[in-house]
Parts: sequence; structure tokens; C-alpha cells
Amino acid sequence: MNGCLYVSPGDRTTLERLVADGKTAQKIAARARIVLLSGSGLGMNAIRRAARVSKPTVWRWQTAYMAGGVERLLNDKGKGERAGKKPIGGDVRLAIVTKTAKEKPAHATHWSARMMAAAMGVGHTTVQRIWKEHGLKPHLTRTFKLSNDPKFAEKVVDVVGLYLNPPDKAVVLCVDEKSQIQALDRTQPGLPMKKGRAATMTHDYKRNGTTTLFAALDAKTGEVIGECLPKHRAKEFIRFLNKIDRVVAKPLSIHAICDNYSTHKTPKVKTWLARHPRFKLHFIPTSSSWLNLVERLFAEITRQKIRRGVFKSVGDLVAAIEAWIENRNAKPKPFKWTAQADTILEKNARARKNMEKVKAGTV
Repeated sequence: MNGCLYVSPGDRTTLERLVADGKTAQKIAARARIVLLSGSGLGMNAIRRAARVSKPTVWRWQTAYMAGGVERLLNDKGKGERAGKKPIGGDVRLAIVTKTAKEKPAHATHWSARMMAAAMGVGHTTVQRIWKEHGLKPHLTRTFKLSNDPKFAEKVVDVVGLYLNPPDKAVVLCVDEKSQIQALDRTQPGLPMKKGRAATMTHDYKRNGTTTLFAALDAKTGEVIGECLPKHRAKEFIRFLNKIDRVVAKPLSIHAICDNYSTHKTPKVKTWLARHPRFKLHFIPTSSSWLNLVERLFAEITRQKIRRGVFKSVGDLVAAIEAWIENRNAKPKPFKWTAQADTILEKNARARKNMEKVKAGTV
């Protein structure tokens, strides 16, 4: 066939509508376009270039239209059906899903589509389709950590209570330090972003020293009290507590949510707290940094200011951090906590139950 094909006026109207409708499946629109081009008197090469398909594809759908009209274009399954391929049976599908979820390949940590295809005697695209249908993604993993704190429930109730029902005449501060922030300078200047190209940055860098950011996030207002210090010992922590004491209005009591870092519990810190009774420290459970909202603040400053920053000295780094905090405090926005303590404890209990099943080999 040289490309020329008679298309009736009624069929032409139907095909044009299919091509113009954005909801038409791409494969159907492509078939309709081939037939329309063929009916316009174009030669094979012109049709192939306009439709962006191969000659065999043009011949295939010209022949299909001649054999069954528009109906054939809409209902023909394509190459696989004409080649006599049998659909994948339910038992094979179940075997692929089960093997993916329950087993590992002999010489790898997880299945790839081609590994599974070779093991099951099917095509890799079939495996990909079945994985997609069942929401399976063997190439991805998610990390987790369950706290072993014996007072986990007690501490969760305490901290979440401060977020959801803060005490009267008090301020709730999420306190922590982001240590070892490096002042990194790049070995070569990067190129700016432009159309079609991302900004560039050398993978190697020069280390120009470090600083530690002490931060106290007001859980209600989103305002931040911050200070950069060279180290993060008890001495520096007490210095930061003194700054909080100066900044927060005297009539207010201060509830500070902290992690279990040893610096926060030294005898010197306990002595300081005894002399400042308006301060009360609330410790989150071990391995539960997600309970401290200041971690969300640290993630934000890392993403916005530190990770891509170029700093010639520690002084440049400290100035950049202080400027970021000042800008944020100009229009503070709190991070809203919504999870109830009971919900957290239920999820933790389910996770422990599932872990026990894994250990027992029942999952």
C-alpha cells in the first residue's frame, strides 16, 4: 500500500473528533491520525513523518481500517493480540505479587523488573504493569525508628499536651542545637540557571570551619530565638538559656521541649534550672526527634540557606544564619501540630506488633 486510502465523510468526521478530543487515549488518537493522513492523499513517507511512526505501524492501521473501519481502530488490542499472545493469568499475577513481597532474588537485595521477568518467564513490561496495579515499588524503602524509651507514652502525652493545650501565662519553646554546620566554599564558581539548564555547583568544596546554631522556636507564634556559638557543651547551653531568660517577658513561665542530649542534663544545667524556677524542661522520648518542632525549623533553614550556600568564613555563615532568622521573625509563621497523643501511641503499638511478627517470621 502506497499510503493512499479512501475515508468516508462520516468516518472522517468521527476520526477528526477523536484526534481533537483531549480525553482520547493516545494510542487511539495516533491510529485515527494515521488513517486521516492516509485519506488525504499523502504518500507513505509523508504519513510516517507527520504521524511520527514507523512504516509497519502505518501499514498495520491502514489494513485494520480497511478490514473493520473505525470500530476496528477503537477495539483492536494491537500487536500483542495479533501475535497470538495469551493474556497473563491470575495465577501468574498472584505469583509475581507474592514473590515480590515475600522473597528476594538470589544475588541482589531487591527485585528489578527484568530480574522478576526472567524468574517468571514473562516480559519486563508485564511485571512493571502488575507492580503498578498493586502499588508495589521494590526499588524504594522507607526508614523508621521505634523508640525504646520506657517512658515513651508518658513523654508523648506531656509534649503533645503542650502543643495542643498550652498552659496559661506561659510560653512553649522547642529548643535544640544544630551542631557542626560547615562553612563551605566551592572550589570553582558555578554557572547560573538559564533556560534548559539548572544552576551548577562543584561537588567538591573547601571547609572553612563550623558553628552551632542554638534555637528556640515559639510553638504558638513561630518566632525564633537563635544564637550561633562555636561549641555545644553545657556551658553554651546555659548561655543560651540565659538569652531566653532575657528575651521572654518575666511574668511568663517557660516550658522548653528538648531532646535527651547529655548536655541538657548535666549537674551545672540542673543547678541553673534550680535558680530559675520559671523554666521547666520537657524531654521528648529517645529516638523521637520528630516530636520537637524545632527540627522542622532546622530543615527549613538548611534547605533555604545552608545547603547551597557559599561561605568564605564562619563569620559569613553566622551572618547568613542570623539574617535568615531576622527575616523569618519579621513575618513569623508557626508550624501547626495536629496529631493527638492517642493516635501516636496507637500507631506506635501497631508498629511494634508488626515488628514482632517480622521477628517471628509470620509476615
